[in-house]
Amino acid sequence: MRWENLTQDPGHGRADAALFGAESVTTRTFGTPEFHGITFHEIRARSIVDRVPGASRMPFEWTVNPYRGCTHACVYCFARKTHSYLDLDTGLGFDSQIVVKVNAPELLRRRLALGSWRGEHLAVGTNVDCYQHAEGRYRLMPGILAALRDHANPFSILTKGTLILRDLELLKQAAEVTDVGVSVSVGFTDEGLWRTVEPGAPAPERRLDVVRALSGQGIGCGVLMAPVIPFLGDRPEQLRATVRAIAAAGATSVTPLVLHLRPGAREWFASWLARHHPHLADRYARLYAEGAYAPKWYQRRITRQVHELAQEYGIGPTRAGAPRRIRACEPAGPPVTGPARPTPPQTPSGGSLPPGDAVRARAPHRARPAPGAASDTPRAHT
Repeated sequence: MRWENLTQDPGHGRADAALFGAESVTTRTFGTPEFHGITFHEIRARSIVDRVPGASRMPFEWTVNPYRGCTHACVYCFARKTHSYLDLDTGLGFDSQIVVKVNAPELLRRRLALGSWRGEHLAVGTNVDCYQHAEGRYRLMPGILAALRDHANPFSILTKGTLILRDLELLKQAAEVTDVGVSVSVGFTDEGLWRTVEPGAPAPERRLDVVRALSGQGIGCGVLMAPVIPFLGDRPEQLRATVRAIAAAGATSVTPLVLHLRPGAREWFASWLARHHPHLADRYARLYAEGAYAPKWYQRRITRQVHELAQEYGIGPTRAGAPRRIRACEPAGPPVTGPARPTPPQTPSGGSLPPGDAVRARAPHRARPAPGAASDTPRAHT
C-alpha cells in the first residue's frame, strides 16, 4: 500500500502535505464474526477537517470523515475511487480494508480551538459512513460529537448506521447549543434489492427505526432517498412504498437522488449488474452514456414523482408565512413558495448529501429560539 505522501488530491504528493506517514500505521484483524475477513489500518492522521473542492456540487464547504473504506459494501458507493489512492482495491478491498483515523477526536478538538476557525458548518460522514460497523469497536464519534458540542459548532450527520442511537444523549446536548442536522439514507424499501446492493448495511426498516427514535426524542431527522436505482427501484409503486414508509417514520423531509456512477464505482456496479441483472446492461449503457449522471429528464422525473408523493403523505414545507414549531436541533430552511423545485445537486454516490432541512451550509452559529417557540420561516421542501 502507498501510505507515504498521501494527500486528498492524488495529483499532489508533497511529503509536507501528507495525511499520515507509514510509521504511524498499525494493521489489525479481529477474531469476532462481525469482522471476519476485515482488516483495519489504524493511522494517526495529520488532519481531520477537510475542505470540499471549489468545483464540488456539495452544499457545504467542510467535512469530517474518521474512516476510509466501508463495511456497508454498497456496490454504488462513489468513495470506492479513494481507495485507489492507497493502492488498495476499489472493489472487495474497499469493503474489507478499513482505514481508521484513531486520533480524529483530538484532531477535531484542536482544530475547533484555533482562533482562525470561524465556527463553520461541518458535514460528518459524507465520504463513508461514520457509523459503519467499525465504529462499534473504535468509538470515534462520541469524542467527535463532544468536541462539536463543547465548541457549539454547527454540524450535520449522514448515515445508514443504527449505531447513531448509541450517541443520542450527545446529539441532544449538542442540539441545545448549536444547529444539529441528522439525515438517514434510505433509497428503497425493497428487501431483495437491499440484500444484494447494500449487503453490509442495516435493513431499510431498521434505518427508519432510527428516524422514529430520533424524532421521538425531539431531533428532527430527514431522509436522503438515495440512490434511486434505475429499472430496479424506480417503478411508481416502489417510489410510493418508500415515501409512505419514510412519512410513517416521522421524517422531516425526503430528498430523492438518482444513482450516480463515477469511475471506481461504475466498474464495480457494472460487474454486480452483470451478475445479478445482465438483461439491464445495455439499458444502463444507454442511460449513462453521457457520463456519471443519469440524464436530466430522468432526474427531474424522479424528483417530481417523489415530491408529489411527499406532499400526498404530508412531508414537505409548511405553507409560506405559516408558523411552525422549532425543535432544539432543527435548523430553519430557506423559504419555499411552491412544490416545484429544480433537481437538487447530486452527491457522487447518491448517498452523501444531507437534505437542506438538515444542513445549514457555511452558516455560522447563531442564537436560536427555545424549543416550542414560533417562527414564520417555512420548512425547506427537499
